[in-house]
Amino acid sequence: MSTPTSTPTSTTTSTTTSTTPRALRRRDFRLLWAGESVSQFGSATTRVLLPLIAVNTLDAGSFTMGLLGAAAWVPWLLLGLPVGAWTDRMRRRPVMIVCNTVSAVLMFSLTAAHWLGLLTTGQLLLVALLSGTADVFFRAAYSAYVPALLPQEELADGNAKLQTSESAAEVAAPGAGGVLAQTANAALGFLADGLSFLISAVLLTRIRARESPPGREERAGADRSLAAEIREGIAFLARDPFLRTILACDAAMNLFLAGAQCLAIVFLSRTVGVGGGVIGVLIALTGLGGVLGAVISPRLARRFGTARAVILCAFCSGPFGLLIPLTTDGTGLLAFLVGDFCLMTGVVAGNVIIVSFRQAYCPPDMLGRVSSSIRFVMYGTIPIGSLLGGTLGTVLGDRGALWLLYTGNALCALLLLTGPLRTRRELPVP
Repeated sequence: MSTPTSTPTSTTTSTTTSTTPRALRRRDFRLLWAGESVSQFGSATTRVLLPLIAVNTLDAGSFTMGLLGAAAWVPWLLLGLPVGAWTDRMRRRPVMIVCNTVSAVLMFSLTAAHWLGLLTTGQLLLVALLSGTADVFFRAAYSAYVPALLPQEELADGNAKLQTSESAAEVAAPGAGGVLAQTANAALGFLADGLSFLISAVLLTRIRARESPPGREERAGADRSLAAEIREGIAFLARDPFLRTILACDAAMNLFLAGAQCLAIVFLSRTVGVGGGVIGVLIALTGLGGVLGAVISPRLARRFGTARAVILCAFCSGPFGLLIPLTTDGTGLLAFLVGDFCLMTGVVAGNVIIVSFRQAYCPPDMLGRVSSSIRFVMYGTIPIGSLLGGTLGTVLGDRGALWLLYTGNALCALLLLTGPLRTRRELPVP
């Protein structure tokens, strides 16, 4: 939209050490991973529950769903660039704790409003906007914090573990979200999401690793403006042909996929005629594609090379999206299941490789700024894509809009052939 390797041979005699995945041997990373796993489960439930409530309870149409999808991502357009520079000046862990706490309060507000019968589309839009703002700060700090807990050779393993947890949540949680929406128990879903954010915040407080603001020593003798640091991050990204080419492809894919995803639930609910519980199960099953992608990603990188694996994932997964507009009720739901499953597999497998490459490739004192510049572009296309999807759904109908959007997504893989990836087996690592 815009993250396991084989076990290394141990030099010790401990059987446990030799069979434990490398990243999970580290206590601080285990705490981060556990907190994110719990939080992702709650968030995956809400991602299905919230649009179903909007469609079935508040009678939202395609354009309103586009607005709801855009609201969560607009903060990336407004704050994405300065937040990266801010987090390069801060300790990342406190930022993450505050963001999780704010997100918990927002979810509890939805719980209270639903229990009192006061929930409105306006509140859903406001909560999406504010939680999206918290996510901007959290993701900028989070992406720069992982390399502080793991050495470079364990980043791919650590990112694969984090991505596997996210994908597993997409399998287990959506069914619960669909059932909660169908049985009028949405408040419990929002409450669970809020508690998951609080659990994540508590686990972050238990990390022992001491952290200093990256680059503080280099900036101690100079009064550098925020604008100068933002320009430095953008310049690094613009000069590098590998980062630039991958970003162009990912941003274009996010544009089309955001439009398609904001229509998916209203398409299944109103056009195909599927109930909320079945929608949750479908999304859960397609989430298995993400789990598979996270598992096979390191193997693809070893077998084909990191650069070739990124290209392979993009070209092989995109065309499967064209099965989704063919979806009908009954056995026709297999078109949605197979199409989204294979699409998710390729997207997640490619993302694990790309995130690990970026974390190892970018200078540590610039990682926050460069990562946020990348997210500014990648996530900045999502609200545009969501509004595009809502508009196309209103004009062409949901099925016609999905044909156009998934065709555009499949063609985005061609952008990877415009840069140096097409001539290399491996992405460069310092």
